[in-house]
Amino acid sequence: MGGAAAVMPDRDALIAAARAAAVQAYAPYSNFHVGAALAFADGSVVTGSNVENASYGLSLCAETVAAASAMNAGRRGGLVAVAVIGGKPGGGPATVTPCGRCRQVLNELAQLGGTDPLIWCAGGEEVLELRLSELLPHAFGPANLD
Repeated sequence: MGGAAAVMPDRDALIAAARAAAVQAYAPYSNFHVGAALAFADGSVVTGSNVENASYGLSLCAETVAAASAMNAGRRGGLVAVAVIGGKPGGGPATVTPCGRCRQVLNELAQLGGTDPLIWCAGGEEVLELRLSELLPHAFGPANLD
């Protein structure tokens, strides 16, 4: 019955992956670098960083970049945890949570696999731990279109 058990990522390792991704951010306008790391049930991790644009509304958040990369690689579900970190280079990291758009994008990926991933929002020594369903209660997703 059932497949292999989900591999739960090490929280500190996933946060470190998000921190490394933030270094790659393209943020010339806000100078606020954000990194995200998405962990999947098979133990793999996909990262992303924010990409700003002179036309501000076209900027991409780190979580959206990571989710798009995962989907582009054929991942359709299996999302078990997400780490997000942000801040200005040289300054202390701020505890940031995914914005509303990113919550919806993460929800799409999570609902495809029927998961409710842990979200670790890191900043300095503090780590806020929530479930995606706490960040986006009563979410709209693929099942609503059936």
